[in-house]
This record gives sequence, C-alpha cells and structure tokens, in this order.
Amino acid sequence: MDICTQIAQEMHIRVGQVETTVKLLDEGNTIPFIARYRKEATGSLDDTVLRDLYDRLTYLRNLQKRREEIASSIEGQEKMTSDIQKAIDNAKTLAELEDIYRPFKQKRRTRASIAKEKGLEPLASEIFAQNRKGAAPQELAQAYINPEKGVETIEDALQGASDIIAEQVSDDAGLRKKLRALLYREGLVVSKAAKEEDSVYATYYDFSQPVNKIAGHRVLAIDRGERENMLKVSIQMDENRALQTIYDKMLLDNTPCYDVVKQAIDDSYRRLIFPSLENEIRSMLTENASEQAIAVFSMNLRHLLMQPPVKGAVTLGLDPAYRTGCKIAVVDETGKVLDTTVIYPTPPQNKKEEAKKRSKH
Repeated sequence: MDICTQIAQEMHIRVGQVETTVKLLDEGNTIPFIARYRKEATGSLDDTVLRDLYDRLTYLRNLQKRREEIASSIEGQEKMTSDIQKAIDNAKTLAELEDIYRPFKQKRRTRASIAKEKGLEPLASEIFAQNRKGAAPQELAQAYINPEKGVETIEDALQGASDIIAEQVSDDAGLRKKLRALLYREGLVVSKAAKEEDSVYATYYDFSQPVNKIAGHRVLAIDRGERENMLKVSIQMDENRALQTIYDKMLLDNTPCYDVVKQAIDDSYRRLIFPSLENEIRSMLTENASEQAIAVFSMNLRHLLMQPPVKGAVTLGLDPAYRTGCKIAVVDETGKVLDTTVIYPTPPQNKKEEAKKRSKH
C-alpha cells in the first residue's frame, strides 16, 4: 500500500484529496495557503485536517526512509534473510524498525562485544541452546579458559557468556515490543522530591500515576521539575511481571544451564532492557504532552480570536477576492454570526448590481 492510500484510509478521505495535497506541499505551499486558496483542489480540507495529513505524511516518509536505510545496512553486512526483510516491510512504527535493527547496529564496545573478542560467543550459544541432555555450564566453560585472552577461570568464561546472552535477549525485537506494551499498560510515572525545600513542584514530591492515564500537563510539569533539579522521576513496574514475560519466551525448565540463563535474563532486563524502554516511554509521554499543549493553546487562541470584534456594535466583515468572490459575514454585539454571503463585484464576474442588492439586504 502506498503512502497516499494509507493516509486516505486512516483519515477517511479520498485518495485524490491526499495526492493533490501532497503535491501542493511538495511544491512548497504552506498549510494556511492551501487551506485558504486551494480549496477546490483539496476538496475543501480545512487547516486542521491538512496539519494532521502533513504530520502523518512526514512520519510515514521518515519511516520509509529509515526502512530503506536499515535494509541497506543489513544487506551490506550480508546478514539479510527473507524473515528479516519481511519483518522490516511489515514494521508499522519507527520503534519496531529500530528493534529489528538493534542486533545489527554498530555498537560501542560493550561487555558482550568484549566477551566475543575473547572467543566466548560459541560458549554463549551452547549455554543459551539449553539442551536438556547437555553438559553443565561449568563443564562447557572449561574448554574456553585462555589466560592470554583474559579468561583465566571458569567464572570468567561464564560471565562473558552471560554478557553475550544478556545482549541477545535485549536485542530480541518481538520481546521488546511485548515489554514496551506491558510497560505502557502497567507502568507508573513516579516522582519524588530531589531537595528538602518548598517549591511550585510540591504537588509532585510524592506522586505516581499510571503511564497510560497521566495527563499531559502533569508530564510537562514533572519534566520541568526534573530539569530544575527539584524532582527525581522514574517509570516503575512490577519487575516480576516483566521477567516472567521473558522467561516464558526464553527460558527452558529442567536444563543444566537453567540458572546461568536465568541470571543472564535478569541482568539483561535490569541493565539493558528496562533503562532503554523507560527512556522510550518518557520520550513518548513528553512528545504526546507537547502536542496536547499545542492543541489546547490553539483552541484557546481560537476562542480569543472569535470574541466580538467591536464591543456593543454589530460588525460586518469583508474578505475580498476575485475568482472565488468576496465573502461577507455579519456578527452581533455578542459575536454571534447573523448572516453570511458571497458577492461577485470584481472581474471576471463583475456582478456589481447584484452585489449592491445583497449587501443592502
């Protein structure tokens, strides 16, 4: 499905309206200009719809661009498979795309990358396979002791293997999607006082509210308090619920490697997964709150602009034009619209007499 068709379906408008609007935007026309002077072309889409269309168009184009970049990068590493390509093509959000790309992204040196440099990746694979008839991890690790590479003991080998497993768990796209949804459904935004002093943020010194219910103005207030070092803010959730989600997908019971894999999963969640998802959720909350604030400001400004133009007087407003006619509106002392009409006294119609009659009426 192309972008214009997708937007048309999502916004319940015609594909032709979307295509025309996209063309006008690509030609450099502004939204106010299109809303005011290109109504015939867009099918009378107002500025609110045009703004939503523009925002969605921008997001989907960025999504497509990132999709192509990620596919190109993975192909360049010669690691592309049909399953990966299908997952990339089906990704609906930037977050899903980044989850897919995560295992292939060039990372800074991590504990896992250092362990791989020491030759411990095969050990990690053996342990993570969790073969019920396999050897104990301590036995497997003996073959990987190499003082020259910094692996001097069995514990060193197992720790390096665990670091690799932890990163593999963290890079699982499907798992991250599940945990992100879980954190959004069940997580809490928690703020505490950072200083023992009174301030405008006292309301948030001992505050918590569900992630999926917190109001935008509270998010922005908490963000300000954190920036001013008055609040400590975090996302909290029942850790056992999240860990059980990972266990259900990654951990096999009754295997010799059960304890080692379980510890690696616990480390992955606490050190890698949760901090990353916490940042994502907070960024999403701030972005949504900012959009809500702009919408409220817009509504308040509209009410302000719609106030009676002249106190205690009936007012006539004229919007001159040629081809589309001059628009006239009359409002009473309270700002209530009494009448509207369109007259055509100018070229090409030149209906001056009719315009005079309508104006007098």
